[in-house]
Amino acid sequence: MATATERSGTGRGLGARLRATSKVLPEHARAHNRSLVLQHLFHEGPTSRADLARATSLTRVTISDLVSVLITEGLVEELGTRPGQRVGKPAILVGLRTDAYQIVAVDLTEHGHMRGAVLSLTGQIQVRRQLDIDGRTGDELVDLLTRFVRRLVAAANHPVIGVGVGSPGIIDLDGRVVEAPNRGWYDVPLAELLGERLGLPVHVANDANTAALGEFTYGGATGSMLVVTVGAGVGAGVVVDGVRVHGQRDAAGEIGHVTVVDDGEPCACGRVGCLETVLSVPALRRAVADKSQEDSDAALASAGRVLGVTLAPVVSALNLTEVLLSGPRDLLDGPLREAALDTIRQRTMPAINTGLQLRMAALDEDVVLAGAAVLVLSAQLGVS
Repeated sequence: MATATERSGTGRGLGARLRATSKVLPEHARAHNRSLVLQHLFHEGPTSRADLARATSLTRVTISDLVSVLITEGLVEELGTRPGQRVGKPAILVGLRTDAYQIVAVDLTEHGHMRGAVLSLTGQIQVRRQLDIDGRTGDELVDLLTRFVRRLVAAANHPVIGVGVGSPGIIDLDGRVVEAPNRGWYDVPLAELLGERLGLPVHVANDANTAALGEFTYGGATGSMLVVTVGAGVGAGVVVDGVRVHGQRDAAGEIGHVTVVDDGEPCACGRVGCLETVLSVPALRRAVADKSQEDSDAALASAGRVLGVTLAPVVSALNLTEVLLSGPRDLLDGPLREAALDTIRQRTMPAINTGLQLRMAALDEDVVLAGAAVLVLSAQLGVS
């Protein structure tokens, strides 16, 4: 199966669109055209070869050849004729075999446990698992993760095409964890290690970037949005004009370690007063502990204003249409979210904030799992 680099000819930055939309250079044409076909079948459902040719602007000969190969690979199947068609020779519909393969996904966002699932290609969770981390970090955590994924693969009832992992930290395009202080991971080639141990393609990305993929593919989010993940730490995934933004050192969206309080609490990164010390789930739980409802709401609103101050220049610079929050609803969806939106509106121009939405992620607690599945779909099939 084609890799992401083979499909697009580039692997990073604003040149790597999430969804293929047109023809490319000859040396990348076949892999790219394959992606066009699978992308259309994934999002539009069963269609005829003639309609595929029209939708992708590829010739009927090219479509016929690609569909034949995909049928041989077991990814596509013929489904008979379209119901109700009467005039002319009946067109045979072809569709993606979304139930023939499965994906294993893991979410490492939470501090105390890892969450995993076996998903269909369309994002439906077939099996769900959770495992306590018990304070493990570094190599011990990699070993625990390996065992956890093995159990998930064993639980699948169809062939697994790959494993996707959403993890906190700065992670490069090869799945190497450059820095994840909360996990004790520094320069850890996590995708390579897991791939060697499991004998499967493994794709690892920052959990917030992964969440953005999940919302874009399965959650109906717009092509210019930011997903803020709130768990053991705080991160953000950025999509601008349908393109996931990586940044110079694959650290785009790393807002959790922006200093927001000059005399704040110590942070795991070694600095003081980072956004993570105010907005992470442990920090928010401490802020509302043993307080009345009124005082709890005030504490959450205060954290929301800090978030709004942090996000206002990002929203303005990128002209985003949506900001999504992913994390516990009891903490985020209420005074915190409302205060953050009010603060962003106060600090940006009407041309920027008119129509801006700040809402909870549509996929709720499963957003990183869904995005981890998209990591595999994108790398193995060219679908996002």
